[in-house]
Amino acid sequence: MEFGFNLNRTANASAWRVLPNRWDFVAFPLIIGLIAMAAVGFHETLAPISTLKTEAISLDPARLPEYALRTTLRMLAAMVASLVFTLAYGTLAAKSRRAGMVLVPILDILQSVPVLGYISFTVTFFLALFPSRVLGAELAAIFAIWTSQAWNMTFSFYQSLRTVPRDLDEVSRGFHLTGWQRFWKLEVPFSMPGLIWNMMMSMSGGWFFVVASEAITVGNNTITLPGVGAYLAQAISDKNLHAVGWVILAMTVVILAYDQLLFRPLVAWADKFRMETTSSGNAPESWLLDLVRRTHLINQFLVPVGWLFAKAARIPLKLPAFPNVSRMAPLAGGRSGLRARIGDAVWALLVIALTVFVVWRVVAYVRTGVTLDEVWHVLALGLITLLRVALLIAVASVIWVPLGVLIGLRPALAEKIQPLAQFLAAFPANLLFPVFVIVIVRFHLNPDIWLSPLIVLGTQWYILFNVIAGATAYPNDYKEAAKNFRIRGWQWWKQAMLPGIFPYYITGAITASGGAWNASIVSEFVQWGDTRVVAHGLGAYIAQTTAAGDYPKIILGIAVMSLFVTLFNRLIWRPMYTYAESRLRLD
Repeated sequence: MEFGFNLNRTANASAWRVLPNRWDFVAFPLIIGLIAMAAVGFHETLAPISTLKTEAISLDPARLPEYALRTTLRMLAAMVASLVFTLAYGTLAAKSRRAGMVLVPILDILQSVPVLGYISFTVTFFLALFPSRVLGAELAAIFAIWTSQAWNMTFSFYQSLRTVPRDLDEVSRGFHLTGWQRFWKLEVPFSMPGLIWNMMMSMSGGWFFVVASEAITVGNNTITLPGVGAYLAQAISDKNLHAVGWVILAMTVVILAYDQLLFRPLVAWADKFRMETTSSGNAPESWLLDLVRRTHLINQFLVPVGWLFAKAARIPLKLPAFPNVSRMAPLAGGRSGLRARIGDAVWALLVIALTVFVVWRVVAYVRTGVTLDEVWHVLALGLITLLRVALLIAVASVIWVPLGVLIGLRPALAEKIQPLAQFLAAFPANLLFPVFVIVIVRFHLNPDIWLSPLIVLGTQWYILFNVIAGATAYPNDYKEAAKNFRIRGWQWWKQAMLPGIFPYYITGAITASGGAWNASIVSEFVQWGDTRVVAHGLGAYIAQTTAAGDYPKIILGIAVMSLFVTLFNRLIWRPMYTYAESRLRLD
């Protein structure tokens, strides 16, 4: 009897776990609604492309929910593509010394090349893939948004791989984990806190380019995709301030939605990957994550999915044995060391030969429409923009590093600040152009000074988000040790906190600097109606030559900008990066 009673009770408990509870009835409509919205958005991408020409963008606020859905789906699709690119590119650049010699400088150049410049080279390709469907234009827009998200996330993941604590790496090798297992069990979890905060920044930064990505020009034809960006462009064109206000409201609602439904759960979930042996006092929370954990039926559906991911991570798959550049010892003597040195020399020669060939082709093309005096003039303009960018990054660092540490060390405060920071980072700087133009013209101000804040307005948040990520990932053990030893004031900053967040700060500063060069193109040449305000600098030069359609000068301006960004990163940021990973590692 006793055995039968226990058996029935166990069966009843198992059945009870499968039956839905009240939390399931709350979560199911939410999940079904999200799936339905995604299905509707995907169905609209399969419509004939002729529908885009017949359906003009309406400034009726009732259309904004549909436009917001289409824009959000594009940004999420770009985010997924950016994540895949980040894991592949960042891993190869961090683990292979020879690949890193090429991939990291390429990444420096790619983040400095104007994002809008990619569109002219990719739109035709994507439209040719799906010539009669909206999907081609959608893919072109997604690619443009992807270029504004991928570089920041890749730098963050690359930094994390280069600064994995040595003791954890040695433990993983002691357990004979394969490269595949070590990647999913150690390296990806270690990078997760910083990567998620950079995903937030990338998502917010993508709003800056939504306007251009949803209005695609091919030859004399302009294809306008329904979305918040197209709505904003139409509102600015019509000088409709009421419509601009509706755009700001729609952006606020969308940012709050994906903060609560996506990033807040991810931040709370990633807290378990913090590197510490003592528990944090205030862990981040998410009502959605708590809701899913309290459900019965949804949890039963998620268990097999989690089991499959766990099994996939444990597959003893052997990846190519790349030497980790962050742990490279001096090459050993003998035959193996000689082969390695010869291989490095051959690889370096190939890279140099390819670089010389590309430079020769660029010079040959530019010489067709540019004189030597023009080259010196552009170099001087590049120095002006360099000074402007360096000064603004320094000012932004002084402001946001202390505030980022303050926010990151207080999870409760971070939860309140997170949506506000995302909104400020997502706020399109071009909405402020009319204000700056009117004020500069009205009071006869110097554009070289007063247009400068526009350069860093959208890129300063890279510093804030990376510092918050660094402070969030700072081990609680170290905080307790500093407290026990009564390390306070400037000594606490110098010996405890700044060394801990320095690798994260460098990542934020590199991406902020590259983004500032990119933003200078639209910030040094500002137009509202027929009124133009121009500052001296390389960004204004590229903007003016692009408007004039002078391609040799456009290529010259972009080449000089890429040269300045690469040299600045090589001479300033990379030595600081090397110092951070060799002397300031949390080992």
